[in-house]
Amino acid sequence: MGTPRQLSIEQLHVSSHPLVREKLTRLRDETTPPKIFRELVAEIATLLLYEATADLPTDEREVKTPLAPYKGARLKDKVGLIPVLRAGIGMVEAALELMPEAQVWHIGLFRDERTLRPIEYYNKLPSSATVQVCLVLDPMLATGGSATATIDVLKKWGAKRIKYVGIIAAPEGVRALVSAQHDVPIHVAALDERLNEKGYIVPGLGDAGDRQFGTG
Repeated sequence: MGTPRQLSIEQLHVSSHPLVREKLTRLRDETTPPKIFRELVAEIATLLLYEATADLPTDEREVKTPLAPYKGARLKDKVGLIPVLRAGIGMVEAALELMPEAQVWHIGLFRDERTLRPIEYYNKLPSSATVQVCLVLDPMLATGGSATATIDVLKKWGAKRIKYVGIIAAPEGVRALVSAQHDVPIHVAALDERLNEKGYIVPGLGDAGDRQFGTG
């Protein structure tokens, strides 16, 4: 069984920012209520997205300040946000605060508790890709099945550049995603120890959807 220290993959980016680590500790706490949990998810997502979008291309754009013209930059590519329902919803608002012009497309998957494999139940993507960069938002990278299936859907849609932005990953999920999607960077706040027999990340934080929406 892999451990965080034994897993070194070029595609994987684990944030070491002190604010991320502090907020993640509060997020894991079983006594954190849903309202605070949602706020922490959004705050961590903001910090991770800041790091994940550091290499997005820009075009030169000139604006006029009250004193003089200024040559600055605007994002060159259109960005799409793809939250994996339902836990990924909590990361969308944070992403839109950073990129208000981003498009949001939803893909619904649920995990078969017997096989641990993802089953798609909702997909409202248009017939062809409308963005150049897709950010897949999903707090927990456990088995990697849902992330891999989502990225497969996006590639068939015509997406050329895809990044996965999560919060906590298990080594098993990272290996599965890298094996299936070798060109997709993975940005997370933490790489945990392992999956348990039910496919939950240990130590993890429990079910991210239940904890966000108070349905556990």
